[in-house]
Amino acid sequence: MADLCNEDGVSRSISETPPTHYTLKIQSLSLLKKNNIEKYTSPYFEAGGYKWKLVFHPNGNKNKNKAGNHVSVYLMMADATSLAPAGWEVHAAFRLYLLDQNNDNYLVLQDTSNEKGRRFHAMKVEWGFDRFMSQEAFSNPENGYVVDDTCVLGAEVYVCQEKFPGRGDCLSMVKDPISFEHTWKINTFSAITANCEDSRTFIAGEHKWKIQVYPKGKGSGTGSHLSLYLTLAEPSSLSQGTQIYADLTLRIPDSKNERYYSDKANYWFSASHTSCGWPRFIPIWLFNYRYQVKGACVIVAEVTVHGITTKNIML
Repeated sequence: MADLCNEDGVSRSISETPPTHYTLKIQSLSLLKKNNIEKYTSPYFEAGGYKWKLVFHPNGNKNKNKAGNHVSVYLMMADATSLAPAGWEVHAAFRLYLLDQNNDNYLVLQDTSNEKGRRFHAMKVEWGFDRFMSQEAFSNPENGYVVDDTCVLGAEVYVCQEKFPGRGDCLSMVKDPISFEHTWKINTFSAITANCEDSRTFIAGEHKWKIQVYPKGKGSGTGSHLSLYLTLAEPSSLSQGTQIYADLTLRIPDSKNERYYSDKANYWFSASHTSCGWPRFIPIWLFNYRYQVKGACVIVAEVTVHGITTKNIML
């Protein structure tokens, strides 16, 4: 491989060896321009355990002012969004090829500005050359890059380093949290035969909740206390790693609506920790005596969401 020059961190050389990993032949090149095709993205090829594509701008990348009257060529990581954990990175050194059909050798461009290769990640999946070659040089038949309206591109890709952090999270606290109140009136409480009764779903802090009551108790309160909980209504809808930090108050007004039997807590709710409450919320005898009227009762939930932890891409 003979070196031509090295400027602006780009090495240009001549090689008689074809590219190892991928070759792309483009026929009827002029029809790309005629049909207003400003960019062509190749099918994927595999190198270094990953999938890649070549991206060819026959009239230059219009989004890059410095592309000017040039041909632009890039290497792009294919299906990058499905690669996996938050914060993945792949460092790769690559060479892009253009066949000189007159002399049966290749012009090779390589980015030499970074010894560790370019860093491909979720926010940057494409690297290459805005000014791969001037339009004049590319189209000149004496140079052999376009013959019979056909050109041949190629690529070699070598993965230098990989990074797959196992976890990346972001905690977002609510600056001015709003308290949401939901009132659940049960007209036939004394007729409940199920171990647990759910309220209808309500929304607080952009999440869905419900109240759960165990008339005959649960856990340590079984047989002696009424058990009461606040629970996420749709925990399976939360993405992996999501946590919701909330203050909650559950209360039951007495028959005259003058006193409340209540308790409060704060809790990190998640798909695996869906409920917070009290197995011994109120003794059954006291509830029946003062807080149930003609078989009916009222339960009130007050919920304030203070913060949410979600998975986050670490750059």
